[in-house]
Amino acid sequence: MLDLSRLDLEEIATALEDQTDYEHRWLINPQTGEIVVWTTDGGIDGQTPVDLEDLDLVGIDPLPSYVWYQDMVDFAKGISDAAAGRRLARAIQGKGAFRRFKNELHEEYPHLLPAWYAFRDVRARRRAVEWLVDNSLVDDETGERFVAEHAAPDLP
Repeated sequence: MLDLSRLDLEEIATALEDQTDYEHRWLINPQTGEIVVWTTDGGIDGQTPVDLEDLDLVGIDPLPSYVWYQDMVDFAKGISDAAAGRRLARAIQGKGAFRRFKNELHEEYPHLLPAWYAFRDVRARRRAVEWLVDNSLVDDETGERFVAEHAAPDLP
């Protein structure tokens, strides 16, 4: 089992969120917890192509975008400024929701940015730990303790 305190949960969360393409894969070394990015033409060192099957690493597949979308929904519903909540909820309707949500926050509600980042980051780190537990890289007890100690922050 990996030592949770030595893992880069932000990097694991980034891998879980990465919806960009299939020309690369995020991988974690199950012995050390080191995160690497594999590409079809550069392998894991950027220069030496290698088949994924030849690596003793665990692939970090991205979570579906609706998981991350739910964070925006919950944030819009959870803030006390009803008008801001309605505008943010409208911003996330349809294609381009992530970009519109970000733009709306930056342009109209910059005072909510710290709360958004704290909310999003806690949820992302919790997902990273849950992923580690699900992949038997961290034990259940450690994962449960982390999730219990890292509740989502109160929203303004």
